[in-house]
Amino acid sequence: MIRTATAADVPVIHSMVRELADYEKALHEANATEEQLHEALFGERPAAYAHIAESDEDGEIVGFALWFLNFSTWRGVHGIYLEDLYVRPDRRGGGHGKALLRELARICVERGYERLEWSVLNWNAPSIAFYESLGARPQDEWTVYRLTDGALAELGG
Repeated sequence: MIRTATAADVPVIHSMVRELADYEKALHEANATEEQLHEALFGERPAAYAHIAESDEDGEIVGFALWFLNFSTWRGVHGIYLEDLYVRPDRRGGGHGKALLRELARICVERGYERLEWSVLNWNAPSIAFYESLGARPQDEWTVYRLTDGALAELGG
């Protein structure tokens, strides 16, 4: 079952964000607090949205998708950028990840959004194979750039 996240889900979402960061070998970079996540999802001006995957058997939360709106100047409409998609390792293969992506695709279609986009680490072969099995294609002509920490402060200061 897929449902919209509630404020009560923030602790488990935060825990799964940390699990994902650990899987991606970057736990040391996952500094967001539960309070920050709560504000981003449920504050006065939400910056992001989340959906929860619950097990049909026992109702346990087994995964989540956290996303926000982007905008295409070429298409003139919003799209969804999927920041995190995570299903706990012992629950993978049960269709939860596909159900989460299906829900985001449904939202795109319903609202007239023309893109559902995300990034995946080059070494994450199981996820790449999963995404490609759904019809997703890599945008390998683009390279992602990022400013953080000292470089961001220097440019912005």
